[in-house]
Amino acid sequence: MLRELHIENIAVIESAEIELAPGLNVLTGETGAGKSIVIDSLQAVLGSRVSRELVCTGAPKASVSAAFSSEKAEKWLKERDLEPTGWYDAGNADDCGVLIRRRISAEGKSSAWINGEPVTAAELRSLGELLLDIHGQNDGRALLDEANHRAYLDSFAGLDAELEAYGEKYAAWSATRDALRRLDMGEREREMKLLELERTIQELSGARLSAGEEAALNARRELLRNSEKLTEALDAAYEALYGASNSAIELTGEAAAWCRQAAALAEGLSEAAAEVDSALSELNDAAEIIRDFRDSLDIEEGEYDALESRLAQLRRLEKRYQCDEAGLIDTLERAKDEYETLNNSAVMREDLAKELAKRQKTAYNAAKELSHKRFAAAKQLQKRVQSGLRDLSMPGVRFETEMAPLGGEPGFDATGCDTVRFLMSANAGEEPGRISRIASGGELARIMLVMKDALTERSGPDTLVFDEIDEGVSGIAAQRVAEKLAHISRRKQVICVTHLPQIAAMADTHFHVEKRVEGGRTYTAVVPLDRDGRIREIARLHGGDNITDTTLKSAAEQLDAASEYKREE
Repeated sequence: MLRELHIENIAVIESAEIELAPGLNVLTGETGAGKSIVIDSLQAVLGSRVSRELVCTGAPKASVSAAFSSEKAEKWLKERDLEPTGWYDAGNADDCGVLIRRRISAEGKSSAWINGEPVTAAELRSLGELLLDIHGQNDGRALLDEANHRAYLDSFAGLDAELEAYGEKYAAWSATRDALRRLDMGEREREMKLLELERTIQELSGARLSAGEEAALNARRELLRNSEKLTEALDAAYEALYGASNSAIELTGEAAAWCRQAAALAEGLSEAAAEVDSALSELNDAAEIIRDFRDSLDIEEGEYDALESRLAQLRRLEKRYQCDEAGLIDTLERAKDEYETLNNSAVMREDLAKELAKRQKTAYNAAKELSHKRFAAAKQLQKRVQSGLRDLSMPGVRFETEMAPLGGEPGFDATGCDTVRFLMSANAGEEPGRISRIASGGELARIMLVMKDALTERSGPDTLVFDEIDEGVSGIAAQRVAEKLAHISRRKQVICVTHLPQIAAMADTHFHVEKRVEGGRTYTAVVPLDRDGRIREIARLHGGDNITDTTLKSAAEQLDAASEYKREE
C-alpha cells in the first residue's frame, strides 16, 4: 500500500506531505483547487511522461517521493539487485519497503531513483503496475472500445500463464509460416534472387575478406609513408645503442663489470650491480627489437601500390553494400545461407509445410483451451457484474459477455480464437446491445467500478486510485457507489478524488485540497481533516458556501450513518 506521498513544486503545490492509511482515503475540494495535481504527481512518480509545465513557475526543479509497502514488489526488486528498504515499522516486517523518488528540472528533464538506486522511467512504469492502479476520468470510456474487452475478460479469468504459453506456440507457428512464405515466392522472382545472391557471393568471396585486415593495411600504409624518416631514426638509435664506439651497451657493459668487482668487495653494492646487469640486458633487448623492426622496413617494389589498390577495393565494396568491413563478412555469410535455402527450396518447402501443419494444430488446440477457460470466466464475470450493478442501484441493467469464433484462416491470432464483446441493456425488456450505443456517463462509471472490483479481487496492485469515479452519478446511485468503494477498501487501499458527500462520508481518512493566494501567487495545500473538519467539508459538498446549523447537523448524521454502515458490513 501507499504509505506516504511527498510533493514539492508540482504545479501550484509548493510542498505537501500526505500520510495515507489503509482503507478508503478521500480527497475533496473546490473544482480547480488542485486535486488532479495529486493524481498527476502519483502518475509522475510511477513513470508517466512529464514536462516542464509540471514544475511550479519560478522553481528550479520539482520532485515527488512515494513510500510503499508491498510484498508484490519483492521479486521485482530482487531481479534487479535492489534491496527493500527498512523504513516501515516492525508491525509491517513481512512487507517489502519501496521508496521511489522522481525529480523534474525546469527544462523538463527527469531522473528517478528506487530505494536510492537510479532507474529509468520504463522501470518506474514496470514497478508501478505492481504497486498502484489509477482509474482516471477517461478510463470509463475505455469500456466503449470493444478492442479492450478481451483483455478485461482475460484479466478477470487470471489467464496470464495460459496466455504466455499460448503466445509461445503462436510465435512458433508464425515464424514457420513466414519462412514458408519466403520460399513460396514466384519462380521468376526466385531465379532473379538466386542470380543476385550468386553475384554477391562471387564478389565477396573473391575479395577474400578477413576480419581486421583493413585496419592492418591502414597501419602498414602509414608506416610506409614515413619509412624514410623512420629508417633514419632507427639507424641512429641502433648506432647509439650498439654500433658506435663507446656505445650505450659497450659503456654499460664496462660499468657492469666494474660494479660486479666492487660488489665482490662490498656486499652492500650487490643490488646496484644487479640493477646495472638488468639495464644491460634491457639495452640489448631494445637493440634487437630496433634491428628487427628496421629490417622489416625493407619495402618490396610495388608494395605501397598494392596496399592502395587493396584498400580501394575494400572501400568500393563497403560503399556498394553500405556497411563496414565486418558488415561485408556478415553479408557474405547471410548470402550463402539464403542461397542455400532458396536452392534447396523444394525439399525445405515440404518439410516446412509439414512443420507448419503440426504447429498450426498445436496453436489451434491451445487457442481452443483458452477459449474454454474464457467461456467459463465470462459466465462468472457476467454474474459478478450483474450483481454489482444491482448493488449500485441499476437493477434493470443487464450485462452480458458475448463470445464468437474468430473468422478467417487459420481461425486464431496472437490473442487466441475468440472475439469478445460486452453488451448491456439499460432498461428491463430491452435486448442487450453495444455499450458504446447504450451506456450513459454515469452508467459507464458504475460499470467500470464493478469491473475494477471484479478484476482486482484476486490479483492486481494493493492500491487503487479513482479520479472522480462519481462522474454523472447522484442521489441513491451515489450512495451505492460510496458503499462499493468502502467494500473494495476492505481488501485494497483505495484513494478517491470526489465531489460527492456520500463518498466523503464513507472515508476512513479524509483530506481537503484547498487553494490560497499569498503574495500574489496561488498555492494549493493538502490538509487532513478531523471529525469537525469533515463535518464542515461534507456540509460544503451538500450546500456550497451556504453552511448552516441544519447542513452541519445533516453532515454529522451522514458521517455517523457511514460509520455505522462500515461497522456492520
